[in-house]
Amino acid sequence: MALDERNLFTNKPETRPGRYQCPKCRRTNEYSIRWVRHSKKDRLPAGADEGDRAKFAKLRDYLLRLDDEVTCKTCGKRFEIPSQHSLMFVDQLAGLPNEEDLEREINVASGEPEPEPETKPALPARFTRKSSGWK
Repeated sequence: MALDERNLFTNKPETRPGRYQCPKCRRTNEYSIRWVRHSKKDRLPAGADEGDRAKFAKLRDYLLRLDDEVTCKTCGKRFEIPSQHSLMFVDQLAGLPNEEDLEREINVASGEPEPEPETKPALPARFTRKSSGWK
């Protein structure tokens, strides 16, 4: 019996953030991208043979990207999302570091000191003292 993928997975839509660079204005922005999560069902459907059981044991949860294009938040031009990440396995996502941790590790490995967080200059006193009302 040939099993259909719909019998093996449950589908659930989700939205995930992604950072992409616009090819026209070269600005990088954060975009919300629509994905479908395909989660493996807990048991095999009735009527499966030994070959189907072996295939079912090897299945993994995965994400399938629905959006192929996004509109640039800066210039308004639509551009295509790079297609190398249109399908991602969920177990590969679990161990990815976030960008701040990755930058910190790169700075430590290169021997550079950590950059100081940007501090805003203090406002002059004329802007911070209480007003005495209009005169």
